[in-house]
Amino acid sequence: MSWNPALEPGCPNTVDIDAIETLIVPRAHDLGGFAVRRALPAPTRQMVGPFIFFDQAGPAEFITGTGVDVRPHPHIGLATVTYLYRGEFQHRDSLGTNQTILPGAVNWMVAGRGVTHSERTTAETRRAPHSLYGIQTWVALPESHEDAAPSFEHHGKATLPMIEDGGVSLRLILGHAYGERAPANVFSETFYADVTLAPGTRFPLPDDHEDRGLYVVEGSISIAGQDFEAGRMMVFRPGDRITVSAGPSGARLMALGGATLSGPRYIWWNFVSSSREKIEAAKEEWRRGAWGEGQFDLPPDDRAEFIPLP
Repeated sequence: MSWNPALEPGCPNTVDIDAIETLIVPRAHDLGGFAVRRALPAPTRQMVGPFIFFDQAGPAEFITGTGVDVRPHPHIGLATVTYLYRGEFQHRDSLGTNQTILPGAVNWMVAGRGVTHSERTTAETRRAPHSLYGIQTWVALPESHEDAAPSFEHHGKATLPMIEDGGVSLRLILGHAYGERAPANVFSETFYADVTLAPGTRFPLPDDHEDRGLYVVEGSISIAGQDFEAGRMMVFRPGDRITVSAGPSGARLMALGGATLSGPRYIWWNFVSSSREKIEAAKEEWRRGAWGEGQFDLPPDDRAEFIPLP
């Protein structure tokens, strides 16, 4: 296959370590029952392309009768991306969506001018011990779509493009890369992929995107002779041709990036916007709690409780 530009004849095998523009060590957060590692936003980097929030959730183990209960909460100005390696949970939102997500599938919820959703472990899964492990990200919307009508898309594992070649297994979750395009409707140049590498395998990042990063989920990779273990995010200089090598036990990575937006974003709680005023208005709307009369409503079948404004 010719999808892999770094393996074409004449391509250099070395990468300057200075090609890493930013190295991010995620911060741990306890969400009550399970922990997350938050890589974005970081003190040294707000976004990678349009990606403004990046959490590794788990791996977490739950005993019978317990699970995740993220109560209804609001968003504006962003799209949420949920992707699981293990486990499942039920997404319900104010659009009326009720969707259980399984490993290898993607939930893509566009908040636009405002949406509310919850994420809970299903009653069926709680009947036995279970685990949860995955990545949740937010994609900041360009100004032209910040006030778009909210929407939701679910794409099953079988619908996402797969590339398998020479020890590389890649599932494209969002956007376009390596001649493939994922089915979710994105609003700016984006790529997001789940990549598994056999030991010693070389993997090139796409060179047709402005901003590019890697997050090491499992195993390790080597760049210019320096090793990077799981729980590290690297953001690379624009324009450089980047190839990484998997360590002796292989690696699992999330590759992400795309075009930078027209400017930075304000972020407060679950709200993202190019405008402070829009965030202040959303705060007041959520505080007011006039469900269905203004900017926000609650999911039709999950209305008994919600997360209050901090």
